[in-house]
Amino acid sequence: MVTYKDIVNYVIEIINVIIPTLFALLFVYFIWKMISAWVLNAGDETKRSEGKQYAIAAVVVFVVMVSAWGIVEMIRQSIFG
Repeated sequence: MVTYKDIVNYVIEIINVIIPTLFALLFVYFIWKMISAWVLNAGDETKRSEGKQYAIAAVVVFVVMVSAWGIVEMIRQSIFG
């Protein structure tokens, strides 16, 4: 018989697979944008400022993702031990 705890643990396991995958994709995208803005188009001021905006957005997204992952784990630990 499947219990509520089993369902929640299954959902948490899926989240624990999805989040690192999203981290990896975001990191690759971030690196590509930085190379594009700061290496390939180093002479273009608009591309460099665009690269700065991508860098700030990427850091914010990384912080939000780590926080969300931590909150989910904290809730799981507090409810299900």
